[in-house]
Amino acid sequence: MDEAQKPLLIKRYASRRLYNTETSDYVTLEDIASFIREGREVQIVDLKSGDDLTRQYLLQIIADHESRGENMLPVSVLNDIVRSYTNQATQMMPEFLQASFDMLREGQEKMMKNMGTISPMAKVPGFEALQAQQEAFLKAMTGGFGGAGGASAAKPEAAAPKDERPDDLTDIKAELAALQAKLSKMGK
Repeated sequence: MDEAQKPLLIKRYASRRLYNTETSDYVTLEDIASFIREGREVQIVDLKSGDDLTRQYLLQIIADHESRGENMLPVSVLNDIVRSYTNQATQMMPEFLQASFDMLREGQEKMMKNMGTISPMAKVPGFEALQAQQEAFLKAMTGGFGGAGGASAAKPEAAAPKDERPDDLTDIKAELAALQAKLSKMGK
């Protein structure tokens, strides 16, 4: 397995301190959360017993963020997860959640790829900064477990009245062309 794809091994000592085996130093839960946000998989094992503690520590990271008011998981979703432990959904819930996050991640990747292929917009002053902000926002929404989440973040169209939203790609392209024309006039 490629070094970049191999999970970062974190060992938990009897003192409950966490040790990064790659850098030979101690790390905190926030350090581990940063590794994950950067796209790195981690594996946390108990030094003495060899037990895999990854799930326990990832749940702790999520609980820490939620307790600080960085609410990404609506109470209704948490209730559904608790309910799923007591019924037949227990077997299919992990697969459902994995498929849902895979679809979300794929959608983000497609959106980022499409943003990079809009060559006329790339000429607009400040577009690169706007694109960087959009990338950071999408990262925070899908992988960062930051405080920007929530039900309203999942439905960006809800902010504009329905009659003001473009219905299809043709309308969006027309609006983009009109904006480019205005910007061209301003630059002359």
